[in-house]
Amino acid sequence: MASVVLLQFGSDPFSFRFEDLQGRPAFTLCASQYPTLVMKLTREAPWAQQHASIMGPSNSFFYFGPSHERDRSSSRYFTSQSGNNYKWRMTNTRMECMDGRTLLASWDLSSPEDDFHARLTIKPSGLHIVTEIVTTLILNRMAQDLNWQ
Repeated sequence: MASVVLLQFGSDPFSFRFEDLQGRPAFTLCASQYPTLVMKLTREAPWAQQHASIMGPSNSFFYFGPSHERDRSSSRYFTSQSGNNYKWRMTNTRMECMDGRTLLASWDLSSPEDDFHARLTIKPSGLHIVTEIVTTLILNRMAQDLNWQ
């Protein structure tokens, strides 16, 4: 099975979408700010139905308190709903989601001549937690944008 490539349209980490190489919407991020910021990530059903190994939630929600501050953890680790632990390795232009030494997904900024902002490549071994991968990727991008240390 080949890796799944999603193209990110929009550079704002609080508002963008992912599409597959055929132009099908895969994930959409939208925000509501009444009175505090709440965001919803939606995994698009027509895209998900193309990949039988996708499991887990079709939506995730982000709640930001009135001051938009992060919690006290500086960890780049996350635990999936199944209880497994994963880690994000990060640089300015690339992020990699790892299961031990196994690469599950990578996010890379695009070249200036591309009409999309970034490329997310999900390995077959990461599809079963794709919503959790995209959710934690978004949180890491928001943290960079908000200069959380």
